[in-house]
Amino acid sequence: MRLNKKTILAGAALAAAALIISTSLYFAGNSGNPPTSERRAEEPNAKQADALAAKSVELNETQVQSVKVEPAGERTFVIQREAVGSIDFNQDMTVQVFSPYQGKIAGLFAKLGDEVVKGRKLYTIDSPDLGQAESTLIAAAGVLELTTKTLARAKKLYETQGISQKDLQQAISDQQSAEGALKAARNAVRLFGKTEAEVDQIAARRRIDPVMVVPSPITGRITARNAAPGLLVQPGAAPAPYSVADISTMWMLAYVIESDSPLFHVGQEVEVKVMAWPDKVFEGKVSTIGAAVDPATHRLLVRSEIRDPKHELRPGMFATFVIRTGDSVRATAVPAGGVVREGDGTMTVWVTTDRRTFAKRSVKVGMQQDGYDQIVEGLQPGELAATEGALFLSNALTNASR
Repeated sequence: MRLNKKTILAGAALAAAALIISTSLYFAGNSGNPPTSERRAEEPNAKQADALAAKSVELNETQVQSVKVEPAGERTFVIQREAVGSIDFNQDMTVQVFSPYQGKIAGLFAKLGDEVVKGRKLYTIDSPDLGQAESTLIAAAGVLELTTKTLARAKKLYETQGISQKDLQQAISDQQSAEGALKAARNAVRLFGKTEAEVDQIAARRRIDPVMVVPSPITGRITARNAAPGLLVQPGAAPAPYSVADISTMWMLAYVIESDSPLFHVGQEVEVKVMAWPDKVFEGKVSTIGAAVDPATHRLLVRSEIRDPKHELRPGMFATFVIRTGDSVRATAVPAGGVVREGDGTMTVWVTTDRRTFAKRSVKVGMQQDGYDQIVEGLQPGELAATEGALFLSNALTNASR
C-alpha cells in the first residue's frame, strides 16, 4: 500500500512538471505573435493596403511636371442626341425648268453651279408655235390697218352720201373685229414671254422672231443642266434642260438609331456642323420624321431644314447634328484628358491628396460634351484629380508592376 502511494505521488509530480514545461514553451514560441483571432482581423487590412499600393504611383519632382492636377468641378450637361448625315438641296424648293412649248434649243446662258436671280435668261428655243403666233399677229396688225383706212374712207363717203348707213356700219364692224383679232394675237405672243415692246416691234417691222426665252422662275443655284444647242425639247419631257434650287435653306439628312426615334419630333431645334466650317454652327429645325425604319440598319430618317443665308453649304457635305431631347443636368465633370479607358473597358481617374502620390480609381462616365466627361459615380466635386497626364500615370503603373 505504501508503494502504491509513493508511485502515484511521483507520477503526479512528473505530470505537473511536463505541463509547466509545455506551457512555457508555448508562450515562448508565441510571445511575438498576436492571438489567432487578432491575426485574422488584421489580414484583410493588410490585403487592402497591398491592393491600394498596387494601384498607386508616386512621382518624383521631374515627373510631377508632366501631370496637371485640379479639383473635380461641376458642369451643366445638356440631354441631347447626336447623329451624322449629309447635306442636300431643299428638294421642296427645287424647280425643274421645262420649256412651255416644243422647239429646239437655240442658246444656253447659265452653267451648272451658277447662282441666278428670278427672271434671268437660262436658255432660248426656236419655237415653231411662237413663229405661228407671230405670223398671226402680223396678219392681224395688217387687217386692222386696212380696216381702219376703210372705215375712214367710209365715214367721208357717208358724209357726202356716197354710201349708205349700212355700208358705214359694216366698215365699223370690220374695224372693231380687226381690233379684237389684233388684241388676241398680241396676247398669244405675250404668252411666249415677249414683252409689250417686243410685240410692238414685231407688228411694226412685220418680221417674225421665233426665238423664245425661258427664264429662271426663282432665285437660286443651277443644280442640273441637261441642255445642249440643237436639242429638241418637249413640255414636261424629262429630264428638264435646267434645275434651279432655292439655296436659302438646305436639307440635313441623318439616320438615327431605332431606340432614339421616340425622342425626335417635327419642329425641334437642331445645330449642325460640317467639316468645311468646323468652327461654325448652322441652325435649323426638324422638318420630317421618316415613316418607316430601315430593316437592314434599324435606323430612322430625320430630315432638318437648315438656314444658310450665306450659301456656304454644299450638297454631299458630311455633317453632324445635335438636338436637345431633355432638360439639362448638373453633375461632376472632369476634362476628357483626365479619364482613361482601360483594356477591360472600365473608365478610371487618378486621384491624389498631396499632388505627388496618385491612386487609380474606377468611375462611371455619362455624357461627353465640350471636352468634359460627366462622372456619374466614383468621384465627388472638390476631390483632386489628374486632368492632364492620366495616361502617363497609367503607363507608369504598368511599368512599375513589371
